[in-house]
Amino acid sequence: MSDAPQPSRPVVTPLRVAIALCLAAPFVAMLWVGSYAKTDPTFIGIPFFYWYQMMWVLISTVLTVTAYRLWTLDQRSRANRDGGASR
Repeated sequence: MSDAPQPSRPVVTPLRVAIALCLAAPFVAMLWVGSYAKTDPTFIGIPFFYWYQMMWVLISTVLTVTAYRLWTLDQRSRANRDGGASR
């Protein structure tokens, strides 16, 4: 038998679920075209179809940064729990 450490199975935690939701929300919002395929209401003369998508660019940025920070927090807590071993 080999003394090599066996890879551990991925652990699903509430923090990782939150990360997945942060990354999935923009995809779901943009793939559901029927919800924003209209011209009204306009915002400073820009039809809803366009400003809604531009709004999601900003929201996606915030969600991606949030997911990254949550991921680093998760990795730090895993390293502390595993005795400082980095993965």
